[in-house]
Amino acid sequence: MPIHYVCRHCGTSIGQIDSSEVTEARLGLHFLTPAERRDIIAYNSKGEMMVNITCDYCNEAILVNPELCLLTSPLQ
Repeated sequence: MPIHYVCRHCGTSIGQIDSSEVTEARLGLHFLTPAERRDIIAYNSKGEMMVNITCDYCNEAILVNPELCLLTSPLQ
């Protein structure tokens, strides 16, 4: 089952892992609290895991302009 990494702000695909040997435990996702899991992990219509993180571009933009975090979709 592939695991897709997507930017939570701009929706850019950051990468994916296609190995069947990769588990949530090997990725460290089992350390997340239930609230963090709901915020970070989703599943698409094919049942594939989508991990929502922040890409480098959006991270830099938010560091320079922290008020962007107050917007629903800061970087369109």
